[in-house]
Amino acid sequence: MTETFDEPSLGRRLVALLIDWVIASFSAVALFGWTGVRFPPDGIRDQLIINGVFVVEVAILVGLTGFSIGKRIMGLRLINPDGRPIGVLRALLRTVLLSLVIPAIVMTDDKRGLHDLAAGSKVVKA
Repeated sequence: MTETFDEPSLGRRLVALLIDWVIASFSAVALFGWTGVRFPPDGIRDQLIINGVFVVEVAILVGLTGFSIGKRIMGLRLINPDGRPIGVLRALLRTVLLSLVIPAIVMTDDKRGLHDLAAGSKVVKA
């Protein structure tokens, strides 16, 4: 028997992304503040450091547990076709593509972005 999952709204997904971005920003300041990283970012260097922290944080959490902090707060999870977490390597691919923005904007009818198609993942309600 195949389990069916509800599709979350785009708004819920965007709020989860915003939460994860803010957490990554504060984490970057905590980890790299001695190098002058600020929140809000002051220049491309700060933005790249924050993006790097975002990619690592989200990839590890989503890959191992199926959700990031933002997804957990918003009642979302990320699954593979079997309904399990996608693993760290596929989550890393997905998160790098997500951080490029364009793959996330181009979506299929079932609200899967190119980053989800490339990683073989889907965001569902928890």
